[in-house]
Amino acid sequence: MTDDHGQPLRVVLADDEAMIRAGVRAILAADPGIEVVGEAGDGRVAVELVRAHRPRVALLDIRMPRFDGLSAAAEIGRLVPETATVMLTTFGEDDLIARALGLGASGFLLKSGDPRELLAGIRAVADGGAYLSPRVARRVIELSGGRLARTPYARDRLAGLTEREREVLALVGAGLSNAEIARRLHLVEGTVKSYLTSIFTRLDVRNRVQAAILAYEAGLVPPTG
Repeated sequence: MTDDHGQPLRVVLADDEAMIRAGVRAILAADPGIEVVGEAGDGRVAVELVRAHRPRVALLDIRMPRFDGLSAAAEIGRLVPETATVMLTTFGEDDLIARALGLGASGFLLKSGDPRELLAGIRAVADGGAYLSPRVARRVIELSGGRLARTPYARDRLAGLTEREREVLALVGAGLSNAEIARRLHLVEGTVKSYLTSIFTRLDVRNRVQAAILAYEAGLVPPTG
């Protein structure tokens, strides 16, 4: 992927664990359309790198000593709002995920996730969208389960979907990735992407987590907990 001028997509990476940082950098370096223009083991240094390089995406470990990813995301949002922030997290950091959502982070990726997911998430937020790892999206639904109401309004919004689109949306709501949905429904992954594009347009939602919440509210996804 390149930017609007045909240049590589510029990324700043921050993680206090050197081995994690090296692994993520190696994944990004394998994509010729992505360039890591700076890396740091501290959130404050990451903010300075973003100010210096003005990347499209800042990939931040959500939990770092002294100045964590949340603090860095808040500073980047204030100082360089054109840079989208994506949080690297481990499963179970629920309080931090909720706080990052409130700060306007554009993406959440699990450190233990598929490398393809990392690249897909960066591309999505660079294009102005949002991306949550399917497992993170599932956890957001679980955390919201006691508050989300089953509403006729949500069911009405889904009325224009085809039966197959409803099947795909239900699996998005359950937290499945595109590849998992494709296997479950015996489709190719490109077809799943086409269905998602149609679903997002019909429902007027921007990303998977908004679609998943709507699926829950409409009763397509069983209650959790």
